[in-house]
Amino acid sequence: MTEIDPSVPAAATRRGGHAGLINFDTSDAGSTGFDAHRTMPLRVEFTRQLRRRRTQLTGAFLIVLPIVMALAFELGGGSSSGNQGAPALVDLATAGAGNFALFAEFASVGFLLVVIVAMFCGDTVASEASWSSLRYLLALPVPRARLLRQKLFVALALSFGANILLPAWAYTVGGIFFGWAPARSVFGGTFSYPQTFQRMVIVAVYASGQALIVAALAFLLTVLTDAPLAAVGGATFLVVVSNILDSITALDPYRVVLPTHFQYSWLDALAADINWDDMIRGTALAVIYAAVLFTAAWLWFERKDVTS
Repeated sequence: MTEIDPSVPAAATRRGGHAGLINFDTSDAGSTGFDAHRTMPLRVEFTRQLRRRRTQLTGAFLIVLPIVMALAFELGGGSSSGNQGAPALVDLATAGAGNFALFAEFASVGFLLVVIVAMFCGDTVASEASWSSLRYLLALPVPRARLLRQKLFVALALSFGANILLPAWAYTVGGIFFGWAPARSVFGGTFSYPQTFQRMVIVAVYASGQALIVAALAFLLTVLTDAPLAAVGGATFLVVVSNILDSITALDPYRVVLPTHFQYSWLDALAADINWDDMIRGTALAVIYAAVLFTAAWLWFERKDVTS
């Protein structure tokens, strides 16, 4: 049996466990150019994530989905929901590119985009653990805070990219299928072309801001578990539960603290005069939830015993 030399420090898995490295001679570190704070560059992480099959399939799905929706409207012969009152977004979906993009956003923001954001942010650290590569990344050594920061930056970039890609591509598809007429409001009236683009930007930015809640929740779960599916599914499940609770009006006035209560407040941007009240409240709530959950993820991972 090979004896273990006590003078050689063991691989550390706990924060502070690298204290044994103080006995190493680091006088030539500068000559080798090694710097722990330059490890795991963003371009490398971006390349890794963009080459993953799930990222490529997600991008392909976001490209195909608006085409399928447009074909469904074409083959179905119209977009009437039978609403005798004010027209809904589905009633106006074929009115032009702007309305089709708004309908695609409305149809996707409640579940599809939630799953995509949860996948990008919930899979990022847990996947490394499931591949047994997380402890090797930390042994390079990559500082834990830097690893989380790089992972989170790339995950958020992909998440927000998906939130921007869908309405932008849907606008192009809608223009090809239904023409380039400016958007019509569900509250009555028609926007000009500049107003159409302004409202679409507001909708996309607000929806991306609300996605921060899902991203933060999934990111907390990804540092708690070694199973990517558990992190992604857990975040999606909690969002679904929040939506169910938010539909129970008997919970008033406590529903306003649910993370998804202001999820569709971007509809206020479609009025002739934009009502910012609920969008401001929704943005503030998203920032608070994100700050708390991201902080919890950082604190937990800094103290986590990485053994997988």
